[in-house]
Amino acid sequence: MQKRTLIIAGMHRSGTSLISNWLTKCGLQLGEQLLGPGWGNEDGHFEDVEFLKMHEEVLNNNHLPASGLTDVQIDTFSIYEKEKLKSIIKIKQQLYDQWGWKDPRTCLFLDVYQELLPQACYLIILRDYQSVVSSLLRREFKELDQKYMSRKYLSRLVWQKFRRPRRLKKYYDENAPKFLKVWIAYNQDILNCIKKLNNESFIVVNYSLLNRADTQLFSFLENNWNFSLKYFKFKDVFKESQIGKDIDLDQHITNKMLIGTANRLQDELKSFIQFF
Repeated sequence: MQKRTLIIAGMHRSGTSLISNWLTKCGLQLGEQLLGPGWGNEDGHFEDVEFLKMHEEVLNNNHLPASGLTDVQIDTFSIYEKEKLKSIIKIKQQLYDQWGWKDPRTCLFLDVYQELLPQACYLIILRDYQSVVSSLLRREFKELDQKYMSRKYLSRLVWQKFRRPRRLKKYYDENAPKFLKVWIAYNQDILNCIKKLNNESFIVVNYSLLNRADTQLFSFLENNWNFSLKYFKFKDVFKESQIGKDIDLDQHITNKMLIGTANRLQDELKSFIQFF
């Protein structure tokens, strides 16, 4: 069998964990050690720990947050970083005829992966910026909320009745523009990447539609990219109850040019969606 590599790329909170969960149940090798459950990902992140640690190392070396929630462009890897990444890829290629990985931070390094894995296939997961930013805001604020809710009764009461509403608005005002900039940076990197690829090397999907169109994607992976898989129903991993309501970002983002940029980028990426 010809070696097949699948790069799953998408912004944080875009459903990459959900789709990776589904693909592992379809039999695709996505890593020997996968990152487990955490805030907002109760079923697991399904991130290959080797690639995750490599990406975190590069981010740390560039004095950027290991979370990857940054809009700063990383133009190059050091020789050491690139050789280390090459060794990870080499071992995977030796072990498996078909394999892949998922980590949202991959979007920051797509130029490097295009160089090191020129024959790879790209499964691009697109989720609208409104939902992504809303999800990030809820997840990140939840940690602060939990800290106060773990205190004694009187402190919890003061937090719930008086401090929480003001703190929530302040947090959203400060962080909604930041998270939108991150969404723009990630998806601009994705757009730049697929414009360099031939049309047979990538597919752009909207994860929210897979619940009724998973057989189409499954057939594409098997028939177009020659992955050998066993079908598993996407609806058996999809939990609609875990998807929260969108936040009205217009209340928290005063820079309307930023929203305009996001809308134009989103529309351009949507034009690449093939059958969802």
